[in-house]
Amino acid sequence: MKKTPRIPIPKSVRDYVFNRDNYQCRSCGKKQQETTLNIDHIIPLAKGGSNDMSNLQTLCHTCNQQKKHHLDPRFRRHFT
Repeated sequence: MKKTPRIPIPKSVRDYVFNRDNYQCRSCGKKQQETTLNIDHIIPLAKGGSNDMSNLQTLCHTCNQQKKHHLDPRFRRHFT
């Protein structure tokens, strides 16, 4: 499987994903007021995931560090 190149995520896309996910970690549920939120690729780029908005989710820093580049069944796509 070929790794997808990493591109910077534009601020407008980051804002959209944070808003779509209610400024809340999709794994543990912590909100923006409680932690630092990050944008994460649901299917990691290293595993062939895309840079498409449907492959992005909001995770807190802790959950994002735990997930790393692995596929984890707790982290699923959420379509709106």
